[in-house]
Amino acid sequence: MDQDIEKVRKGYHCAWQIHYHIVFPVKYRKALLDGEVAVIIQETSREIEERYEIEMEAIGMDKDHIHILCGAHPKMSPGR
Repeated sequence: MDQDIEKVRKGYHCAWQIHYHIVFPVKYRKALLDGEVAVIIQETSREIEERYEIEMEAIGMDKDHIHILCGAHPKMSPGR
C-alpha cells in the first residue's frame, strides 16, 4: 500500500486515520460516465479538496458509478 494511506494524521487535540469509501451510482445505472464527464468530476473533486479539509486519495469510475476513497478530520461527517 501507499505510504500516504498508512500515515496517521494529527491535529491540535487528536490523531486520526480515517478513510471513507463512497460510491455514487448513476440513476437507473445508465452508462453515462464517459471521458469528458470523468475529467469534470476529477476537477470538481480537486476544488472540493481545496475548499474543505478533505483529501481525495483515489477516484475510480466505471460507466455507471464512481468510487471515491477519501480521508478527513473526524469533525467532518461523511454525509457533509
